[in-house]
Amino acid sequence: MLSVVQLEKAAKGTANRRRIEIMILLKRLPNLPLQDIAERLKYNPQTTDEHVRRLVVAGLVAKGKHTGIVPHSLTKRGQTVLRFLRTLE
Repeated sequence: MLSVVQLEKAAKGTANRRRIEIMILLKRLPNLPLQDIAERLKYNPQTTDEHVRRLVVAGLVAKGKHTGIVPHSLTKRGQTVLRFLRTLE
């Protein structure tokens, strides 16, 4: 079970429309590098980097372990949070 602090991090990680859009994109197209995320969503690469960093800190997105281009994908927690957000529609 997640601690209250972990739950807070997950909630704060999704408390932005751009971060939610990034999570939706990664669910549809896993293993995207940062540049592709920024291009597909038409976001500034530096802004995208900060949003992805916050999602990683919250445990919602994972960075792959490759040299050069680093793929990003939703974690199990990220998938669960995204499913929960969809129930609010």
